[in-house]
Amino acid sequence: MLKRRVLLGAGGVVATGAALAWPIRVASRPVVTAATDAHTHPASEHILRMGKAAMASPRQAAQPFTVRMPVPRVAAPVRRTADTDVYELALRPAQVEILPGTTTAALTYGGTFVGPTIKAKTGRKVQVTYVNGLDKPANVHLHGGHVPPESDGYPMDLIAVGASRTFDYPNRQAGSTLWYHDHTHHMEAEHVYRGMHGFYLIEGPQERRLGLPRGRHDVPIMLRDAHFDATGGLILDVEHPEARSTLLANGRPLPYFPVDAAKYRLRLLNSSIHKIFRLDLGGVEMVQIASDGGLLPEPVPRTTLTLAPAERAEIVVDFGRHAIGSKLVLSDAKGPVMRFDVTRRVPDTSRVPSTLRTLPPLPASGTTRRMKLGVAPSKMAYAINDLTWDADRVDARITEGTSEIWEIYNADTVDSEFGGIDHTFHLHLVQFRVLDRDGKPPLPGESGFKDTVLVRPGERMRIQATFTGWPGRYVYHCHMQEHNVAGMMAQLEIVR
Repeated sequence: MLKRRVLLGAGGVVATGAALAWPIRVASRPVVTAATDAHTHPASEHILRMGKAAMASPRQAAQPFTVRMPVPRVAAPVRRTADTDVYELALRPAQVEILPGTTTAALTYGGTFVGPTIKAKTGRKVQVTYVNGLDKPANVHLHGGHVPPESDGYPMDLIAVGASRTFDYPNRQAGSTLWYHDHTHHMEAEHVYRGMHGFYLIEGPQERRLGLPRGRHDVPIMLRDAHFDATGGLILDVEHPEARSTLLANGRPLPYFPVDAAKYRLRLLNSSIHKIFRLDLGGVEMVQIASDGGLLPEPVPRTTLTLAPAERAEIVVDFGRHAIGSKLVLSDAKGPVMRFDVTRRVPDTSRVPSTLRTLPPLPASGTTRRMKLGVAPSKMAYAINDLTWDADRVDARITEGTSEIWEIYNADTVDSEFGGIDHTFHLHLVQFRVLDRDGKPPLPGESGFKDTVLVRPGERMRIQATFTGWPGRYVYHCHMQEHNVAGMMAQLEIVR
């Protein structure tokens, strides 16, 4: 375990290299690795000195179910053209209320701990001008978006302090629950942990025809964990991610949410930088209708749901089956997350049809690439195929329009030097299909399009992606972001 903690500390120095600029409490002992050095991160000695102070007694969260869960506000376009909705959004620090009666320093999009929701439509473009009001360069990645490289939020492609940049999102993809978050090289874990995250919802033309719950019965819920000190300040303890024991739903701790006795479409997103959620609703049926890339072929009834960092799952819960006054608790393996309070009867004509979407047949693939996720002992860093991130190295050149099978293997097995370590795999630019896990069919809810998957220790899985779009460079990486900043990221280039 000692070596594993050292490794996490190595990731921590990368994630917290700007600790002098951001007033975040960091509880880790940085270690110089191949991915970091004192010249690159002059704050290292400062972090070493402040480590013990950062471990002051943590602040207790609110009493369960005393805070109402907010629904993130919907952003309003500053103007509309014939084919485009135009937005402006500021990257800026803010004092926000997470714990009741306490303000917490955060980094935000638009001044709120969960940024404003951008609602888009398939086939209608969105253009967002991001204005950097922070005191460090930063960027924005539309996670799951099929976008040109200059609008992808490439880790080295940053918006300078005081500058602005316009990103173009074509929305040439199916309706789906996406999200936007920071992807600044070496800083994404800290920035996302501090609050740089928000929903981006694409509505597809088929969704309304299906009769799924909509309007106030269509609710995005961002789930994550956090750790607070006695004053309400966020603590980023990279050596002990399990210390992040405060669970948040839409930025509030253990909230309640009043619901009608009707069917709800709940868009669940795990925006944690490390935590895996294992969710249940006390045995109540949750019908999964969508994953990362949109609707599944058919609904999947389930009573438990696993969400790894960056994964999304849309579920329909029929609260109309429960009496007024019923209280249904959504729980994680560690304890309650939030509560739904059934408050009133309303007319409900929504439905979940037996068929949701017809998926296109998988095209022929002539290439299989193998990706090994795991610790590279010689580097004491997380790596892909034993290589850590290098912006000057292209790891895969792919001809635009071709389809490939990627075999992903988690080499951090239970009996390895560092013990079993979970990883998640995220591919930019395109959605993919899961073919199998250890030669077995995909898990329930994995039959549709995905952009992020959990890969367990020792597990081997195959995915298939078709690389349509634009020439240019994109990345793929582990979305446990403390692994990503410690080297577990690689680069592909689309060529014609």
